[in-house]
Amino acid sequence: MPFNLGFSELLVILVIVLLVFGAKRLPEMGAAMGKGIREFKRSLKDVQGSIEGGSSDDLPAGGSSRHIEQTGRSGDPKKLSQ
Repeated sequence: MPFNLGFSELLVILVIVLLVFGAKRLPEMGAAMGKGIREFKRSLKDVQGSIEGGSSDDLPAGGSSRHIEQTGRSGDPKKLSQ
């Protein structure tokens, strides 16, 4: 178990969350968290694909990978420097 929490500790945390947010609100919160996690994973895959899909021609003249070209939501390429 993460953080060395046993079943009884997790049960107490669940009861406290249930009392604070209510039974009707918990499914909505779970769905929102699931959507957020899926969007985060999707954006990570997009960034990883754009980095792996780039050729050596995209690198600066020195051959360094300090500048990464990334496409934003508007479709305009943006230069990110590290």
